[in-house]
Amino acid sequence: MRLFSTLSLLVAFLVAVVPVASAQNKKPESYTVVLIGGPEVGRRAPDFSLPWATKDGIGPIEAPYQLASDRGKTVVVAFYPRDFTNGCTAEMRTFAEQYDSLIGPDVVLVGISTDSIETHQRFASSLKLPFRLLSDPDQRVSKQYASKDKGGYNRRTVYVIGPDGRVKFRNMKFNALDPHDYKELRQAINAPGGES
Repeated sequence: MRLFSTLSLLVAFLVAVVPVASAQNKKPESYTVVLIGGPEVGRRAPDFSLPWATKDGIGPIEAPYQLASDRGKTVVVAFYPRDFTNGCTAEMRTFAEQYDSLIGPDVVLVGISTDSIETHQRFASSLKLPFRLLSDPDQRVSKQYASKDKGGYNRRTVYVIGPDGRVKFRNMKFNALDPHDYKELRQAINAPGGES
């Protein structure tokens, strides 16, 4: 079973290059197909534990945020590239400004980037964010969720994890400036299902 899981992960990250002859110049062209990994909708979300900060300070080292501690609640996990950048500031500001209508009081939202917890605390404070920012400097968790970018930053992805610990929704190309993506996220959060 373990071998099957390993092979499945390997296939999920496979990059295939297929040469195709062009009808006009008979010169082969290359096409790259990238299959996205990470937990799919309906699969159990991998548990993780990371240090965190909020607008009010840095969380205790001995008490990192752990996904399993929020079992029974809906959790939104938002991977993003960097604190204090234009796109990430727009995304986190939208989450903060629309927190009550978008996320709601019974849902947990965490943001994850490679930034340090000290940088997270300054960023959260500057935007008055009502949620935790988690630090994943070695991209261990980002890799599990197929959100790791080659450049050492996270890609902008969003997961909704149901109360049963399974993925209810994922957007692997979340657009911080597109209202449609926030609407789709709101619908996923409010969709029935995921009860344990």
